[in-house]
Amino acid sequence: MDDLEKAILILFDEWGGPIDEGLKKQAKDYCDENKEKPLICSVCIEKLCFSNSVQVQFWCLQTLHEVIRVRYSSMSLDEKFFIRKSVFSFACLEAIDEKNVARVLEGPAFIKNKLAQVLVTLIYFEYQLIWPSVFVDFMPHLSKGAVVIDMFCRVLNALDEEVISLDYPRTSGELEAAGRIKDAMRHQCISQIVRAWYDIVSLYRNSDQELCTSVLESMKRYISWIDIGLIVNDAFLPLLFDIVLAVGLLEQFRGAAAGCLLAVVSKRMESQAKLSLLQSLQISRVFGLVAEDGDSELVSSIATLLTGYAQEVLECFKRLNSEEAKSVSMELLNEALPSVFYVMRNCEVDASFSIVQFLSSYVGTMRSLSPLREKQLVHVGHILEVIRAQICYDPTYRNNLDILDKIGREEQDRMVEFRKDLFVLLRNVGRVAPDVTQVFIRNVLVSSVASSPDRNVEEVEAALALFYALGESVSEDSMRSGSGLLSELVVMLLSTRFPCHSHRLVALAYLETVTRYMKHVQENTQYIPIVLTAFLDERGIHHPNINVSRRASYLFMRVVKLLKVKLVPFIEKILQNLQDTVAQFTSMDYASKDHSGCEDGSHIFEAIGLLIGMEDVPLEKQSEYLSALLTPLCQQVEALLMNAKLLSPEEAPAKIAIIQQIIVAINSLSKGFSERLVTTSRPAIGLMFKQTLDVLLQVLVVYPKIEPLRIKVTSFIHRMVDTLGASVFPYLPKALEQLLAESEPKEMVGFLLLLNQIICKFNTLFHDILEEVFPTIAGRIFNVIPRDAFPSGPGTNTEEIRELQELQRTLYTFLHVITTHKLSSVFLSPKSTPFLDPIMQLLLFSSCHHKDILVRKGCIQIFITLIKDWCASPYSEEKVPGFQGFIIEHFATNCCLYSVLDRSFEFRDANTYVLFGEIVLAQKVMYEKFGDAFLRHFLSKGFPAAHCSQDLAEQYCQRLQGNDIKALKSFYQSHIENLRMQQNGSLVFR
Repeated sequence: MDDLEKAILILFDEWGGPIDEGLKKQAKDYCDENKEKPLICSVCIEKLCFSNSVQVQFWCLQTLHEVIRVRYSSMSLDEKFFIRKSVFSFACLEAIDEKNVARVLEGPAFIKNKLAQVLVTLIYFEYQLIWPSVFVDFMPHLSKGAVVIDMFCRVLNALDEEVISLDYPRTSGELEAAGRIKDAMRHQCISQIVRAWYDIVSLYRNSDQELCTSVLESMKRYISWIDIGLIVNDAFLPLLFDIVLAVGLLEQFRGAAAGCLLAVVSKRMESQAKLSLLQSLQISRVFGLVAEDGDSELVSSIATLLTGYAQEVLECFKRLNSEEAKSVSMELLNEALPSVFYVMRNCEVDASFSIVQFLSSYVGTMRSLSPLREKQLVHVGHILEVIRAQICYDPTYRNNLDILDKIGREEQDRMVEFRKDLFVLLRNVGRVAPDVTQVFIRNVLVSSVASSPDRNVEEVEAALALFYALGESVSEDSMRSGSGLLSELVVMLLSTRFPCHSHRLVALAYLETVTRYMKHVQENTQYIPIVLTAFLDERGIHHPNINVSRRASYLFMRVVKLLKVKLVPFIEKILQNLQDTVAQFTSMDYASKDHSGCEDGSHIFEAIGLLIGMEDVPLEKQSEYLSALLTPLCQQVEALLMNAKLLSPEEAPAKIAIIQQIIVAINSLSKGFSERLVTTSRPAIGLMFKQTLDVLLQVLVVYPKIEPLRIKVTSFIHRMVDTLGASVFPYLPKALEQLLAESEPKEMVGFLLLLNQIICKFNTLFHDILEEVFPTIAGRIFNVIPRDAFPSGPGTNTEEIRELQELQRTLYTFLHVITTHKLSSVFLSPKSTPFLDPIMQLLLFSSCHHKDILVRKGCIQIFITLIKDWCASPYSEEKVPGFQGFIIEHFATNCCLYSVLDRSFEFRDANTYVLFGEIVLAQKVMYEKFGDAFLRHFLSKGFPAAHCSQDLAEQYCQRLQGNDIKALKSFYQSHIENLRMQQNGSLVFR
């Protein structure tokens, strides 16, 4: 054993005893050095002749492969000949010379595969110009038996994988080489290879079935590009079918024959020729094999063959137009479909075959066959059964899905995604054959109720999911009238009590489905009591699973919204049934639970509010209902606030959580009451909400720094602004004072949003209150936000910076709302004037440089409004001293000229182009309000700095003084683009 062999063994950890990393690195370096030597190919071939070590053999073959790929063009003719002769001799079990008989083929599979890879690399470079006889030369050696035949299969497999197959990405050079090799093989030797395949399989089919399997699996790769007549003939095709149908043969062998038939079926060709081929195959003889054993490898191969065959027949039907061709295609398809449906329901389908895609395509063909014939109607039933089987959950996950742990959530998410296309298919089937679909769903509902406990949950949930999905294909008129079996199905749904209703999946599916068909109940009010029972008993709001209960509350609220006045006779019953739920919502136990997400259980209060807030409810009853809800809730809050100072730090969080829950409940309850009802028609109801607001504002006094409580109270004030209208005014000063007292930047955002709502609702009526609070707001905000840009770069994307950026964005909106609602005089009050300059500077900077185009547009709109508000007409006395000068000297030139000259101002961007329109409008307004004062400064200071010619300046004046704003905009854009070209990037204005 020489040093190289020792190094190879060390490299592969095959040297006796422990090997440290240092020695291993030395061995690797030594091997790499040898790879670079000129005679390395000779060394490798010699070692392949003599060494019995598979590690040495593998390293030598790997090295040969690398060297040929990298150095082939620089090798001498003699070296190429020697490598070619040696490698071919190894593959054919020949002696290299009189003394050396290579034993590589005696090695394990990975050695033979690597040898095949080396030989294919030579074929890539040398076939057909240099070595045209490689395949022909191999043929005589096949008579040496299984070892050489196996090697020949490996070579063909490697040729497909390394060169020919399009399943792998190829360079243009590789594609060209593949084309060259295929053309040469077709012309020279493929018929001989096919003959060899046939002879080998015929000879060895009883004695060496594993070898025959290898041959057929190799052959399958080549059928797609060789002459189909070499396989589809009176010799080979019967042989393949014989093997597939022969009961005593190895399943792998029969499966390989089925794979070859699939390759024949899938071969690309003209549609009419393909149809003739498919018809001639008489493939129905293998249909029965899929029912032998659902888990076997053979059945999987037959299943793939059948689905592939059906796909090809369907394509022929779609592509061919003659009546005869369509008739033949449909006949073949009808013959195959029962077996295909069986495969879809019971077998593992090949990943390349999309069940949904195939069935959707087939359902699409049914539209041209209206009315459907009996066979098609039977097929529709099979399709529906396939859909039902596919959408069923695996019982393995039943408990996970009930408690919805991590595994359950993952399985639910997977199934939601998986079902999407299946439900689209169901809806298409429902449109093509509505009666069959409805009968199927009725039968599935009936059978699922009676199904065995080990499948009960999954069967029922699938049945409900089918019925739910069907609703999307039903027109609104059909839904209301209950056409077909729909009315019967809805009644069955409402009156059925499923034995597995306690399971989360079933309960949710049931409630969602009932809600989906509520428009039918809306037209058929006799079902309302059954619906209410379903929602109010243990199937819905009183379900033991809290997630189901909360979802039921939300869905019940939707039902109430839909049925509205039709529920008035049932209000007493509903409220009685919900007493415990209402009480539980504000209990210690419930408040401590997780309320993240939109379904926190509060929708039950919204539902109650919608019920009792209708004008159809008598005033006395309405007052009684509302008082029964609000009074205990307010008393509970007052008691909790009274004892707040006595609470220990451990007790306080639980009590605060209860207050939060109460505020959420009252907030939701108030959504059912309109402003007209509480202020005009029934002011006594409004008084109850005012009293409630009084109580809840005390929360801000007792707990001024508890952020969640402040947020909840703010949300309630939002509601009261909408509900109480102008009658909320007496409460606003106190409320705003309390909210402003302890607000952090993040809370200030919510505060500004509240003010925006109030301003938008009341306009100038809010002037005095806004004038009072604005200085404090401005002082707080300008104390924390920068006057220009936020810092950028590493370490600046902190939560604090993001909060301040959000506050600044909300401030822009706030200022915009103030100015556009005729409240700009607030900026001029004695207490606010110290903030006028910071506001103007911020707006100026942002209108020129802010990254958000929409913010820039908003800032310019603010300036336009202020110019209109504060500047009466040219030459009149200034209302705001210094404002006109600021606009002309700073805003006009910086924003309306320099900012648009910057090449970052992209006219092709839609938002930027809208911003440009505001900039042009601002110039028009400035000219109308300031006259020549604006023009003089703009033309004498701005245009010369931008190197604008006198002629263009005069044209600008003419356009500005005209009445056509579109023409002005078009001219100014052209003007700016010309100025940019003149500058050629040499000037950047800031």
